[in-house]
Amino acid sequence: MDRIAQLQTFLAQTPKDNFVRHALALEYIKAGNDVAARVLFEELLADSPDYTGSYYHLGKLYERSHLTDLAIACYEKGMAAAKQAGEKHAYNELQSAYEDLVY
Repeated sequence: MDRIAQLQTFLAQTPKDNFVRHALALEYIKAGNDVAARVLFEELLADSPDYTGSYYHLGKLYERSHLTDLAIACYEKGMAAAKQAGEKHAYNELQSAYEDLVY
């Protein structure tokens, strides 16, 4: 069973598992399926806006899709969530991506 199929099986058993949704979205990106990855990341962050690790990857996906305004908003929201959670590494990563895009 390939990794995507495995993760889909896990997700069917625990549909709101953020780790599994995040991992599956990353596998979709590796496979070139940005549409499926975007759906998963957006659903994950709608349900759990404090899951800071997904903001960076969703922002980069928006950038690749030439959706600059959405990428900027995603990075800003992620920075706010990371700051509130005290996650300095996530905040710095998001800030760097934001500044690379904006400046």
